[in-house]
Amino acid sequence: MNAKQLARIKKMEDDFNHVSEVVKSLDECLSDYETIQSRIKCLTDYQESGQWLEDFEADERGELPDSLELRRGVLSEDGLYNLLSSVSDVYSRMQAMLERQHLLV
Repeated sequence: MNAKQLARIKKMEDDFNHVSEVVKSLDECLSDYETIQSRIKCLTDYQESGQWLEDFEADERGELPDSLELRRGVLSEDGLYNLLSSVSDVYSRMQAMLERQHLLV
């Protein structure tokens, strides 16, 4: 075995191990992502139905309890919009990756 061959095998082993770790992590993340699809739909429906605006305005008027028990992340002015935009961006990114992969096969 020559030095060039040894270096190639070591690099391929490093690549193999790194890809194995990332694919395992991605698989776990995709499983998590699949389990939250119904929650994403609920949040999208909440935003689009007008209920979010109604709740936001009630909070702005001080009509909701002012306690630590009622967290308001979903009612922040940009929070829900930004979250759903991020979801859309991730979906678009996954779709583009799949399309590029299809071209490579």
